[in-house]
Amino acid sequence: MEVKAHLSYASISPQKLRLVIDQVRGMGAEQALTVLQYMPQKGAAIVHKLVSSALANAENNFDLERGDMQIKTIFANGGPMLKRFKAGARGRYKPRKRRTSHLTVVLAEREGK
Repeated sequence: MEVKAHLSYASISPQKLRLVIDQVRGMGAEQALTVLQYMPQKGAAIVHKLVSSALANAENNFDLERGDMQIKTIFANGGPMLKRFKAGARGRYKPRKRRTSHLTVVLAEREGK
């Protein structure tokens, strides 16, 4: 049984999120939550909340045990960019890109069960 959770338009770049999700890919869901809780990055809080949501979906919608779940797939894709500008010297402007990302987590039951 697989359980999905999806977050769209997170206001963090996908590159920064990938640094966090590479640390928890393939872990058990409970262990991943513990690791994410103590990571200092902003993306860790976002991923923690999404994995918690996926666990809650597994418990409430499919009657699965929290301890039996592991992260099967987790990935971050780029979302739309907000294009802004900042004033530069001598009447010029400097473009800024506010990147957003879409994050997906898929939990599955452990194989040994």
